[in-house]
Amino acid sequence: MKTAIAIRHIHFEDIGTLNTVFSDYGYKVEYIDPTLGELGNPDIQHADLLIILGGPIGAYDEKAYPFLEDEMAIIYQWLQARKPVLGICLGAQLIARALGAKVYPLGVKEIGFAPLTLTASGRDSPLSILEDVPVLHWHGDQFDIPDDGVLLASTPVGANQAFSFGTNVLALQFHLEFDERRVEQWLVGHASELGLANLDPRKLRADAASFGKHLAIVAGSVLANWLRQLEK
Repeated sequence: MKTAIAIRHIHFEDIGTLNTVFSDYGYKVEYIDPTLGELGNPDIQHADLLIILGGPIGAYDEKAYPFLEDEMAIIYQWLQARKPVLGICLGAQLIARALGAKVYPLGVKEIGFAPLTLTASGRDSPLSILEDVPVLHWHGDQFDIPDDGVLLASTPVGANQAFSFGTNVLALQFHLEFDERRVEQWLVGHASELGLANLDPRKLRADAASFGKHLAIVAGSVLANWLRQLEK
């Protein structure tokens, strides 16, 4: 069995509905918590795939959260080795930084379900099935597209929603992994942020019930497409 290491910054932002697909493709997922000093785990260097998950801090906040420097170093090593890397939300931003691109405040909070607009490259990528599918957005920062990166998707609020770098790196600003059965964990865990943004959790809960099941199906297909691409 292959091993995927998932760097998880907050307990409920894990790989969610993607777990089954990773298992189907022969991956055992092991979680690493950087807030507990686990980035020195030697298993990271020997894994077959690296996943960097989301979290409510900035990709540029290493002065406030020093572990981000070590995390960036690990991501850089993986990119240099051209090993498979998947980034979600904060993870995508850290990948962008490791590739030399800027990450900065978007100016607004993009939180809630909304569809993506795929670029021509996006329609010819593992994301192709996501056209017009409402996905969960939950961020206030945006990354620039790195040199040699390929923009895959946009929204009216955030122009840069996904990029690829070669065939082995996929960076997603949105939460493809979201499991609507666990929506209350998100609403409670991010209650302060929702309050500051004047967003009603009842709307998010209702939208999760409306869109979550279909998103889970489509998300599985996206991940399967990417994993098959890696096998080639």
